[in-house]
Parts: sequence; C-alpha cells; structure tokens
Amino acid sequence: MDSDSQQTSSGASGHPTAPPSRDINASLNAEIESALGGMNIQEILEATHTPRPSARAAGSVPIRRTSGGRQLRTGSVMEIRGKDVLVEFGPKSQGICPLDQFEAPPTIGERMEFVIERLDPFEGVLILAREGMVTKAFWGDLRVGQIVEARCVGMNVGGLDMEVAHHHAFMPAAQVDLRHIEDISIFLGEKLQCEIVELRRNRGRMLLSRRRFLERDRKEKRDALLREIELGSTRTATIVALQPFGAFADIGGVDGLIPMGELAHGMLQQASDAVAIGDVVEVKVIRIDLSAIPPRITLSRRAVLPDPVIAALEGLETGSTVAGVVTRLMDFGAFVEIFPGVEGLVHVSEISHDRIEGPAKVLKVGESVQAKVLGLDPQKRRISLSIKALKDAPVRAQPRGREGRDGRGKAEEVQPREADPSMRKLLLKFGGVGSNLKGGLS
Repeated sequence: MDSDSQQTSSGASGHPTAPPSRDINASLNAEIESALGGMNIQEILEATHTPRPSARAAGSVPIRRTSGGRQLRTGSVMEIRGKDVLVEFGPKSQGICPLDQFEAPPTIGERMEFVIERLDPFEGVLILAREGMVTKAFWGDLRVGQIVEARCVGMNVGGLDMEVAHHHAFMPAAQVDLRHIEDISIFLGEKLQCEIVELRRNRGRMLLSRRRFLERDRKEKRDALLREIELGSTRTATIVALQPFGAFADIGGVDGLIPMGELAHGMLQQASDAVAIGDVVEVKVIRIDLSAIPPRITLSRRAVLPDPVIAALEGLETGSTVAGVVTRLMDFGAFVEIFPGVEGLVHVSEISHDRIEGPAKVLKVGESVQAKVLGLDPQKRRISLSIKALKDAPVRAQPRGREGRDGRGKAEEVQPREADPSMRKLLLKFGGVGSNLKGGLS
C-alpha cells in the first residue's frame, strides 16, 4: 500500500477517517428534504384527517376543532382562480376552497378560518371548506360532524331513507326539522343539508340530522338578529305555531309572540281566525326582553294593518241604517259585523221592545239583521247600534178601570151587581129597615 492510500485511510493521528457511507446519508437526506418541499413532519401530520397539535402549538395557542373533530386553521386569501379560492397558511402550506362556499367573493389578502377536509396527495395542497358549509361527500372522507348534501330516496314509520356518496343513510323523523312535521313524505326526492351524527363504516351505518344543521344555522342568525333588533322596527315573520293565547312567529332565528289582541283589529275567538301556520306576515316589535332565557320578543301584526274601524267611522252617520251579521252573543248584548272587520254593539236593551233575559233568546250567530246607528265614538273605536229602533212598538191593551200611560184613557164605569137571593140576604143582614146602604157588591 502506498503512502497516498495510507493517507486516505487514516488521519494524522493514525485513526481511520469518516467512512464513505456518510456521503450517501447526506445525499439521501437532501433527497428527502426535496420531496418534503420544506415541510417538516409536524406540518404533514397537521394536514391529515386526524391532525395533531404540535408541541409548540400545545404550549401556546391550542388548535381549534369543529364539533366533528376536524381542524380549523386561519389562512390568507391569495388568489381567486375560476371556481376555486387559493389560501396560504404559511410559506410552504397552501390550500384550495370552493368559491361557492362564500356568500360573496373574498378580498385578496383577507384572513379567514377554514376547515381542513383532507390533503390532496397528487397536488400536494389542502382541500378546504368553510365551517358549516356543505361539502361534496366522498365515502372515504366522511366524518362525524360533517355537513353533507343528502338525497331523500324513501321513508318509513321511523324516518327518511337518505343517500350520501352512493351509500345508504337514515334520518330519524325527530331529526328532520326543528319542529314536528306531520307528513315527512314532502321531503321525498329532495336534497337536504344534513350533519353526520353517527358513522360506522364497518357496518355501513350512517345517521343524519337535518335538525342539527338547522339549529346551527338558526343560532348564527339569532345571534346576528339580537345584536341589531330595535324596538318599534318592522320585520317579516313566518307563523310557526298557534296557541290559545296567540301565535308564535319566526322573525329570522328567533321566535316572537303575537298576543291574541295583536293579531288583528277587532275581537277574535281563536288565532286561526286571523293567521295560519306557514303564513308570511309583517309585524312590529313592541317589546324586547333580552334578560330572559331564551330572550322574549313580543310582536304586533295589528300595528301594521290599516284600521278598518277608522275608515268605517268616516263613512257613517248617526241615525243611518246599516245591515250586518251577528258574530257574537254576550250577556250584555250582541256584536254585529257591518263591514269586514268592523263590528258594532247592540246593547241588550236595544234588541227588542220586550224585556228579554238575554240576546240568545232573540238572536242567533250568523243571523242577518238591520240596525240603526245610535252613536259613533272614534277615540274608543265604538259603534252603538239598535235593532228595536227600526221596529214599531207593539200596541198593548189598557187595564180596565185605569187610565192609560198617556193619561187620556177613560175610567170604566162599575155596574152594581144585580139582586139575587144571596144579595137580598146580605142587604137584610147589614142594611135592615131604614138603612141608607146603597149600591151593590162587585
């Protein structure tokens, strides 16, 4: 072995130098770094379906997650390319989110929070979604808590048969809507936005809940509404329930009560006389109590409706005759509808010239009558009517021997009783000879 070989295999101290394998390791490490694209192992783990917070993150700001366990990350909008929005989380971490998941196109540079759906191994980018938005369902990517679009393909006694990503799913009847629906067959063939509440791939079992999705959407709307609602403001509401004391209406995430007296002008027997479930009406906010749990909001439909009584009072005159229909009978009188939504009161003393025990003895609900206008009170919105004023008073026979009520009746002369055996005995007994007893007994 020559001196050059000895110098190559050993150092000045006689110990062997570093083996050539170190050069091989350095080359391998360089190749791995190139494949990773600058991402470390921790960043790769965070981009998977079951992300793990790094030790650094655990010591500072915890990673936020959705109710289904998926990771939420904040990134900056870098570009809008066709139907995709490009998002950057860091120098070496990018993602793509569908543009249709934004209510309006985002601004370049705007920072927003996204849900990490999965990592695209071919493109090397993260597939993103906005929290609460519907994502295209892939069987291998489905997770509990995910919002998906499902088609209703059938029904049974317990609920609806659904289809998600060409796989069967089931939605219990109680999870179809926020409120009870009598006939759930109306959803057949419809595409519904639902939340996955249970998923067992080994058994092919998937349970969905549209109610969960609606509750989440409703909560967001409720929070926004409670921040901006004002007393006296006018809102569009949907009637959702009828009660003996009024109706409940949804004004956009919050149910408000319309008391019976605020449903319409005039008196109502029940709420269904004015509205029906599903009706869309305009209402005015007349009371707000945010301290109550849940918040209490009182509404008025009557306040936004034109008052028919005011219009009717302007066209009526005292003494005029009107036609109407008896709508209600009370102990003190009868209500007669003379115009749509306009009622006048016929006091019990103005129903008949005869004394009656109650209006029901003479009138019936639904009966058509003619009445005379006795009085109008615009401030109290009252119309006083009389039925008997249009009828002639009956002629009554005068009592015998008494004057009539007008003082012009003659007193009838009393004729003495004719003499008969009984009369003669009384005269002999009480009169006798020389008695001046006169007249007879009647």
